[in-house]
Amino acid sequence: MSTTIDANVVSRLNQGGPSSRDASQSAELRNNFMTLLIAQMQHQDPLNPMDNHEMTTQLAQINTVSGIEDLNKTLKGITEQMNAGQMLQATALIGQGVLVPGDRLLLEHGEEGELHTTPFGIELPQSADNVSVVITSASGQVINRYDIGPVKAGVESFTWDGRTSEGEAAASGSYRVRVEATSDGKAINASTLNYAVVGGVTPPDKNGGVKLDLGAIYGQVGLDQIKQIL
Repeated sequence: MSTTIDANVVSRLNQGGPSSRDASQSAELRNNFMTLLIAQMQHQDPLNPMDNHEMTTQLAQINTVSGIEDLNKTLKGITEQMNAGQMLQATALIGQGVLVPGDRLLLEHGEEGELHTTPFGIELPQSADNVSVVITSASGQVINRYDIGPVKAGVESFTWDGRTSEGEAAASGSYRVRVEATSDGKAINASTLNYAVVGGVTPPDKNGGVKLDLGAIYGQVGLDQIKQIL
C-alpha cells in the first residue's frame, strides 16, 4: 500500500526560507523531506507503486523552496550593495547645501549692513505663467510679496533680498515663504523648498534607507527628499 509524505513537512517547507526561518532550519527541513521521500520509495508496495505525478509534485515543492532561498540570498546581496552605494552617495553630501521640502527662511545682517538670506526653492508639476512669492514672519504677518514671473516645471532655486514691501531691511530672524503659481489663469499646486546643510549621515537600519542629518531644526531626511544640491 502506497504511503504519502506528511503534509505538515511540506507545509513547513513552503513556509520556510530566510524571510521566516534561518538557513539551518530550512536545510534541516529539506533533509527530513528527502529522508521521508526515500523511505517511501523503499517501502512502497511493488504492486501499487508511488504515482510518478505525485513524486514529481513533491520534488517540485522542495526545489521551489530551494529556489526561493537562493533568490532571497541574491536579493539580500543586491540590497546590501544598494545600501552601500547610498551610504557613499550620502557621505559625499556632508557639508553641502541642499533644498528639501519646507518653507523656512533665515535672514542675517552683516557687519556692513549686508543682508544675507538662505535660498529657497519652488517645485512645479508643470510650467507656470507667473509665480508670486509671499514672505511672512513667524507670527504670519506678510513682510513682502513680489512676482518672479514665469517658472519652468521642476525645481528652481531663488533668493529673497531680505527687504520688506516698503524696501526697508527686515529684521534678522526666521521667516516663512509661500508661493502662488498660475498657468492660463488657473492655480497650480506648487511646493516650497527650504535650504539646509548636511551635517552627517546615519547608516541604514533594519527598515533600510540612509538618513541625512540636517541639524536640530530640520532633523533627518532620506536621499529621496533632496530636490537640489546647491
